[in-house]
Amino acid sequence: MDAIRRELIMQRWNVIQYELLPEFKEAVGPLTPKLEKVIHTLEWVRIEEFVATRRGDAGRPPYERAWLANAFVAKAVLGLTTTAALIERLAIDRALRRICGFPLCKRLPSEATFSRAFEAFAQAHVAERVHEALINEHLGNELIGHLSRDGTAIEARERPARNGSAAAPGTPAVAPAKRRGRRGETRRATKASPIARQRRQTLAEMLKEIPTVCDRGTKCNAQGYKVSWNGYKLHLDTADCGVPISALLSSASMMTAGRPFPCRC
Repeated sequence: MDAIRRELIMQRWNVIQYELLPEFKEAVGPLTPKLEKVIHTLEWVRIEEFVATRRGDAGRPPYERAWLANAFVAKAVLGLTTTAALIERLAIDRALRRICGFPLCKRLPSEATFSRAFEAFAQAHVAERVHEALINEHLGNELIGHLSRDGTAIEARERPARNGSAAAPGTPAVAPAKRRGRRGETRRATKASPIARQRRQTLAEMLKEIPTVCDRGTKCNAQGYKVSWNGYKLHLDTADCGVPISALLSSASMMTAGRPFPCRC
């Protein structure tokens, strides 16, 4: 399906809205707008197809990885900040439990099981693989003529880094150099501009210079007021059809630049 064409996007949206959602409502009852958004997201990303199962291994059978992967997506869509909050929501919300695939007759996995599964998903780059497949399936080799670029705040419970420690790990340090001038005067050497330096760099070298530590950021919201937070910032390039083309996670203090971000796909 070519998702650049609006009618085909609406076709898939109508299948979810008028066929899948009514079936869920008959099985579990009314759905909130947030739960409907979870269903739409799961149907678009299909993360269960990228999670391996180990049913043939010896020992105690593990919990179904597809259920945990669906919960991994639901946690992000619902804005739940902790795994404990996700488990508590699954324990009291029958609809969310059915959407993720967990049987109602069985106990939920422990918090340690959820944490180990989420860590395994992060190490296996499941989100990056899902994004790559989404681009290849719905965009393919099409030329994107217009991008919408913006950054969103990602709050974290970590302590912000001190001033001076938020520099990128790959940024070369510039040692002060003495120049002729007044007696005892010390001037710093002229630092090359980022644009001039990037002309001689590869993509991997550019990514290493992007700060990724937790710090404090400030930006204007939709109403024009400044908001501050501790954590990170997610930069996104989105095509007109709504499919994200590239994504970049950086420190909260990094500004959204005018140049395109490197795509992982």
